[in-house]
Amino acid sequence: MKFVTYQKDNVESIGIVYESRMISLKSLEKIYAKEGFYPSELIAMITSFDYFRPFLERHLHQVKADRKEEEVTLSREEVRVLAPIPTPRKNIMCVGKNYRDHAIEMGSAADIPADLIVFTKSPSSVVGHLHPVNSHSTITSQLDYEGELAVIIGRKGSNISHNQALDYVFGYTIMNDITARDLQKKHKQFFIGKSLDTFCPMGPVVVTKDEMNHPEELFIKTEVNGHLRQLSNTKHLIFPIQEIISTLSQGMTLEPGDIIATGTPAGVGKGMNPPSYLKNGDKVTVTIEGIGELTNIIE
Repeated sequence: MKFVTYQKDNVESIGIVYESRMISLKSLEKIYAKEGFYPSELIAMITSFDYFRPFLERHLHQVKADRKEEEVTLSREEVRVLAPIPTPRKNIMCVGKNYRDHAIEMGSAADIPADLIVFTKSPSSVVGHLHPVNSHSTITSQLDYEGELAVIIGRKGSNISHNQALDYVFGYTIMNDITARDLQKKHKQFFIGKSLDTFCPMGPVVVTKDEMNHPEELFIKTEVNGHLRQLSNTKHLIFPIQEIISTLSQGMTLEPGDIIATGTPAGVGKGMNPPSYLKNGDKVTVTIEGIGELTNIIE
């Protein structure tokens, strides 16, 4: 399934992507009400997904069988697509220098890490597909992009083994780790340069793990104004998804709705010669195989 969070008539809801349209889960509210619980946000759905999945599958099957899609679905034009989890409960966990070519472009082969590098982004930095990214031009002049595969945790757990790690995944989405390189350098730690408002575009959907049979063999690319900047495959991750989850969970509890960004490949603006930073009006699109496109305009 592909879940989407959207806003219509100032009301936030979740839905399932069906072909080019969306099935609103509000249409199942009566069924959920009988069970005494209605998951109106994606984190709640993630937490109870095993229970509600049969309801969702039956409803999706019925929509297909009735062939009345336009009566029970919404078009993308009717709604404002939000980030799948518009306000995460925790900071977004991000893996740094997780592609060898990116580590080298940011320094040299000596910068290829032997152990996981982790930083976080503030929940207040999250925005959705087609939402503007504030250039914050009064405080930064080195705005950069980083297209990444993000993992959404689906089960609570700690001290997770490498072999069991994918059992704790709910699904996958796209993230653009927007970064103010000058602030990153100034403050040494990454948090401020990564956490300004709108610096974490995410979405447009979350694809459940059963539809992503090979998350570590996905093509990923980033384009700026239609020009290719990043092109790679998640098979080139230094630390694969299982290792990331296992390492983060050692002594620290992961919970449903936690978001982990797996790192960006080579091709960022800072790595170009000379560096090429984002400016107002630039259109940035991150595409990941099996998920779709995440597009944002710099303003």
